[in-house]
Amino acid sequence: MYFGNQKFLVAGMSKSGAASADFLLKRGAVVYMFDDIADGAVQKTMGELAARGAIPVAQGGVAAAVNECDVLVLSPGIPIDHELPVAFRKKGKRIIGEAELGCLYLRAALVAVTGTNGKTTTVTMIDEVLRAAGLSSCACGNIGLPITAKADELGYGDIAVAEISSFQLETLSSIRPHVAVITNIAEDHLNRHYNMENYIFLKSKLLRNMRESEFAVLNYDDERVRAFADSVRCPVRWFSVKERVKGAYLYEGGLYFENEKIMNASDLSLKGEHNVKNALAAICACKLMGVESKTAAEALSKMKGVRHRIETVAEIDGVTYIDDSKGTNVDATLTAVGCMQADTILLLGGKDKGYDYDPLFEKLAVSRAVHAVLYGENRFKLLASAVRKGYTQITLCADFALAVRIAAMTAKSGQCVLLSPASSSFDMFSGYEERGEKFCELVAQMKDEKNERCGEELGVE
Repeated sequence: MYFGNQKFLVAGMSKSGAASADFLLKRGAVVYMFDDIADGAVQKTMGELAARGAIPVAQGGVAAAVNECDVLVLSPGIPIDHELPVAFRKKGKRIIGEAELGCLYLRAALVAVTGTNGKTTTVTMIDEVLRAAGLSSCACGNIGLPITAKADELGYGDIAVAEISSFQLETLSSIRPHVAVITNIAEDHLNRHYNMENYIFLKSKLLRNMRESEFAVLNYDDERVRAFADSVRCPVRWFSVKERVKGAYLYEGGLYFENEKIMNASDLSLKGEHNVKNALAAICACKLMGVESKTAAEALSKMKGVRHRIETVAEIDGVTYIDDSKGTNVDATLTAVGCMQADTILLLGGKDKGYDYDPLFEKLAVSRAVHAVLYGENRFKLLASAVRKGYTQITLCADFALAVRIAAMTAKSGQCVLLSPASSSFDMFSGYEERGEKFCELVAQMKDEKNERCGEELGVE
């Protein structure tokens, strides 16, 4: 892409937008920047970029900026049917996403991971295995580090392991990974993508440009993912917990790649069938990148868990508190509930993503989730599904902090309190990370209160 005399409008100035603007300014581009929900942190970022020459665009100046600028750089939080991209399309001007911009200038080999669930864990597994093998690897993309923030640092011989979301895939057209992994496909983000057909199509875009020298790593056990093999032009390797496939698979308690046993599933540091699947995907990708089996096994046996994904926070009065704030869809929440070893008080709710929650409560009715505390913007929709499916052990409240307190009061010794909301966090928080941190903070407060009570009973000052 030519930068001289080109004028770029960067829309959305959180982490991705700020990285895009920085990337463009370093190349001498003229950069305009706009955010219609500019909180304190965004305003600070825009001020710093303005000091380097970027031009802020006020709400009233958007039309003029559309006329003035040649290219729109869209952050993933802004949908393609937003007024800005619509205006650019009407004028026949180019629209590019942050991830696409970064990939255009990425010299490193690209391992790209998409799917509904397991993306972050799989990316982390791949990155840690590659690092253990002595390779220069960087986990980036939707995992929290924009690709544009690392594109200049990563050179030939390095590896970028990028988590790619459906939001990013809306504006990705030229991406061509060396290895592409699709973990699974389940109902998600229908409030943005409108229907499953659109969502599935977006996931398939990751494979569109791949050729004979690259590899697609696909989930054989997922019918929707398996169907992608019919249209790809690159070799396919599978991962499966059900069949002995060409790729990585589970067999008699062992994880195999191409008939070679890599390790026992019981030796994985991250437990649960979902993590066996993630590990198989990671093993397949890493073996295709030339990693030795022993190295992969050692790294996967020592790996720590991903923040806010079925993460034990504390135990108070015999009750275990578990943070699964990353469980933002029905499948992820059911996976988390399925991992519980004790009866569970489940915290559900947030911003609706267009789901039908009936299947959730149908399965919760026969699970270890003995009580659900429903909170947030979609609590009444959740309640309606629960009633339809006969799930009656419910408490309803609007406030998140109160919901956590109610769950704590409801739980008995030996039980768990699980935050796995099956919903987006954007009704109250900036993202699932902030929601998870707030949960941890509230649990820590309750633990401190308990310690204070114990101290008072003992006469300790």
